[in-house]
Amino acid sequence: MDWRACRRPAVHLKIFMPLKKEEYEKLAAFRYELRKFLRFSERAAKQHGLTPQQHQALLAMEGFPGRNGVTIGELSERLQVAAHAAVELANRLETAGFAQRVASEEDRRQVYLKLTAQGRERLGSLTELHRRELQTAGPLLIKELTRILAPE
Repeated sequence: MDWRACRRPAVHLKIFMPLKKEEYEKLAAFRYELRKFLRFSERAAKQHGLTPQQHQALLAMEGFPGRNGVTIGELSERLQVAAHAAVELANRLETAGFAQRVASEEDRRQVYLKLTAQGRERLGSLTELHRRELQTAGPLLIKELTRILAPE
């Protein structure tokens, strides 16, 4: 199934109450803090020889709930990309030596994309940088999100 088919139907904006200036300011402040963290993440990935999407894929593989590794469909969903884009990304990660395709032991038709030792090492160093950055960025993100969600 194409991920674009799962989008919510269009909603007419006129049914919503207009936002106050303060609400836009809160949303903008949160978006700014989030963008700063994402920009840090993009730069860190590039400094470690990965594209931001490759970094996200490595994290999705290692961080998938209940197992290490993902199917192409799961990778597509986690990264919110089309299946063919996930296949191309998997191919590039495999060629670079960061990931490998492994057949499931339970169902040989099922194939998982898993990290190699090299992929795990690269992800580990990037994750440590992200954890340190979140020491600063995390409280700011929480503060701005709390402001948005706080009842008036």
